[in-house]
Amino acid sequence: MALLVATSLSLLALAQPGFVPLAQKRFTYPDGIPYKVDTDVGQPRGNQKGYNICNSTTEGPESLCQTALFNSLDDFCFWAPAEPGHTVGEIEGEMIAWCTKPGHGTRVLPPGTLQGVQFMKTPDYVQVTGFMDQTRINMVKGDAGGEMDPHGADLRGNPMGGIMFTQSFNGSWVQVEEWHNFMGNDYFCLKACDPAGRDDARFCEHIYDTVGCGANAPSNAQRDVFESCAGENQDFPPSPRVPTSSSCSQFKSADIYGGCTAVPVAQITGLPVGVTNDPSRPLRVTQSASGTCATSTPTPKPGGSATNSGTGTSAPTQTSSSTKKSAALSGVMVIIMFSIVTLLT
Repeated sequence: MALLVATSLSLLALAQPGFVPLAQKRFTYPDGIPYKVDTDVGQPRGNQKGYNICNSTTEGPESLCQTALFNSLDDFCFWAPAEPGHTVGEIEGEMIAWCTKPGHGTRVLPPGTLQGVQFMKTPDYVQVTGFMDQTRINMVKGDAGGEMDPHGADLRGNPMGGIMFTQSFNGSWVQVEEWHNFMGNDYFCLKACDPAGRDDARFCEHIYDTVGCGANAPSNAQRDVFESCAGENQDFPPSPRVPTSSSCSQFKSADIYGGCTAVPVAQITGLPVGVTNDPSRPLRVTQSASGTCATSTPTPKPGGSATNSGTGTSAPTQTSSSTKKSAALSGVMVIIMFSIVTLLT
């Protein structure tokens, strides 16, 4: 049933004249972004909730910005509700950007939201995983949550119109074409895959939404630990194996989220684009800082650049399935199928 509904929504979207899936839309940051990325109106899921031109005039607790930035341990945005009272499964298409620091035209995470974060830079992606108090960002207490990505059943993305950019791959702003963000059970994971890599769609899969962070973005995230690491690529999802991390440096939460402090990002060289985990070509790790603030002094992990591997902390499961969501989709299926037949004949 779910597959039939998803297929129906996709066909309906593709049947619209001029429709372009969100994952295929390309923009440049910050000056090449339209006010709204999603211009498809009259669709079953409604219109884009927010906007994509975000600046000092849109920043604050009422912001509806849907342009997310992802650079480092201290500078990233993930997706959460604009208003309280709904589960992720009910409003995944309407999520807005919440960021760790001001300056992006978004909402800023309230103090105490993040309760342990690991940032990882690998040859093919950047990733943050960790623990949070989800009630501080309008999520329902105890909600198992779900997945956001630039696809969705109707190819308009979740959230609709949600786009992401990063400077972490080459120092310049790059649009992230494939990403996924799981939120729920007071745990989160966000992965942005390098569009220059040949496997970005595989590392940032969007079809394993019921198995959560543990199989899509396994990590060594720990409560009350805030660290930035280099690492190897994970196995293609779904896989629970925690990839090896190294060159990890720990920071105090108040230093990196409470003021103007930039955390160095490990720059991995030594492998050609698309070649991963080749023992004959050892990775070389250097550190560079993002942003314009003073670079924070890291605390090396005991034993210097110790390498971590294993099963890591067991990540709670995030799942996009919900009874209400499935019932709603099933209820409109007949209407959608009728619309498809009408449009294609």
